[in-house]
Amino acid sequence: MKVLILTHGTRGDVQPYAALAAALRRAGHDAVLGAPAAMAVLAEPHDIPFAPVHDGPNTLIDDPEIREAIETNYRGMRGKQVALRVMRRSKPLMARVFDDMAGVAEAGADLVVHAPGIPGQHFAEKLGVPAVPAALQPVWVPTAAFRNPMLPLPLPRALNRASYLPIKLMLRSFAGTIDTLRRDRLGLARRPGRHDVLRRPDGGPATVLQAFSRHVLPGGLDYPTHVHTTGFWYLPAAPGWTPPDELADFLRAGEPPVYIGFGSMAGTDPQRVGGIVVEAVRRAGVRAVLASGWGGMRVDDLPENVLLLEQAPHDWLFPRMAAIVHHGGSGTTGAALAAGRPQVLCPFVADQPFWAARIHATGVSPEPQPQRRLTTEGLAAAIRQAVTDPAMAATSDRLGQMIRAEDGVTRAVKILESTGSRT
Repeated sequence: MKVLILTHGTRGDVQPYAALAAALRRAGHDAVLGAPAAMAVLAEPHDIPFAPVHDGPNTLIDDPEIREAIETNYRGMRGKQVALRVMRRSKPLMARVFDDMAGVAEAGADLVVHAPGIPGQHFAEKLGVPAVPAALQPVWVPTAAFRNPMLPLPLPRALNRASYLPIKLMLRSFAGTIDTLRRDRLGLARRPGRHDVLRRPDGGPATVLQAFSRHVLPGGLDYPTHVHTTGFWYLPAAPGWTPPDELADFLRAGEPPVYIGFGSMAGTDPQRVGGIVVEAVRRAGVRAVLASGWGGMRVDDLPENVLLLEQAPHDWLFPRMAAIVHHGGSGTTGAALAAGRPQVLCPFVADQPFWAARIHATGVSPEPQPQRRLTTEGLAAAIRQAVTDPAMAATSDRLGQMIRAEDGVTRAVKILESTGSRT
C-alpha cells in the first residue's frame, strides 16, 4: 500500500506525521511525507521518502506581527485585528503550498492521510482513493464532552458541540483558493460538501485518526465509531544518535535537571522570557537544560547550573529530567507524558491552554503558567512543586505507563491498513 501523508507547520506539526510514515514503512508499506522543505531533517535520518513543499507561513515566524499574535492568543479587539491580517498574509502563501501538494499527489497513492487543515481530500478525490484526516488536536470532531479547545471563552455545556462550527468557518476562508485549485489544477467539478474534511465525496463519514490520548481528555466522550483516538504518535531518535559530549557531561555532573523549552513559540520579547526562566531556575534551586528551539527565549550569561541546548530527541532526553517545562504543544505534551515525568506548562496560543488545563487536571502538573502572565515567582514555585511533590511524581509515572501502552502509531497503521483494504 502506498500512503501519501500531507501536513504543514513547524516541527511539532510535522513530527507526528513523520512518525506515522516511519511506522508504515516498518510495516512494509510505501509512505511519502509531503511537508515544508525545512522539515526534511525529520525524514532523512529515518529514510522516509520526502516531498518538499513551500514553507508557506513558516517564513513569517520571525515577523513582529506573528510574534504578537502568538503572545496575545488573539485576545481583545487588537488581537482580532491581528488575526485578520495574519490570515490575509497567509492565504497567498498557503496557495503556493497547496499547489506544491497537488504536484506531489500526481505521483499517485492508494491512500491520502492529511492534517485536517490541508485539503488532502481533494487530492484523494482526484486519485479516486480514500482520504483520512489525522488530527493532532481535538478541535475538528465535535463532542458534547468539552468545548472546542481553540475557543478561549467559557460556554454552557449545552453549546459544546456547536462550538466546533468556527473551525469549519475558518477552513471556509480558503474555499475560494481551493475551488480554484480543484478547477484549474485537479480538473474537479464543484459539488456539495466538498469542503467538509470529515465527509467522503459520497457523503459518508471519513475515517478520522486523532493522534492523542483519551487518557488526558475529559470524561463522557461521544466520538462516533469512525473516529479513532489512537494515542500519541512518537518519532524515535534517529538510528545511531548519541548525545553531544556537553550534554552527557552535564547530566553526569549532578542531580537530574529540569528541561525548559518553548519550541517555536517566540512571543514579542524572548529576552524577557529568558531572564524570567534563568532567575526562576536559580530561585527553585535546580539545574536546568534550556532548549533554545526557534527562539522561545533568549538567554545571556548562563550560570554553571544551566546548559543551553539547541535540541535533542525527546524520547531520549525527557526520561532523564526531573521535570519538563514547556509550552503545551500537543507533540511536546505527548512526549512529556510518555516520559512519566512531572510537567509545568506555560501556554502561549491556540490549543496550548487546553492541553495545559488537561495536564493539570490529570495531576501531573501544577497550575499552568500562561506566557502573558509569566513571572519569576510563579514559575519558580511551579518548578519547585513539580520536582518535590511525591504524589505528582507517582501520578506522572502511572499515567506515563498508560500512555506508552497505547502505542498510538501502531494502532494508526492497523486502522489505515483496514481502510485501504476496503477500497
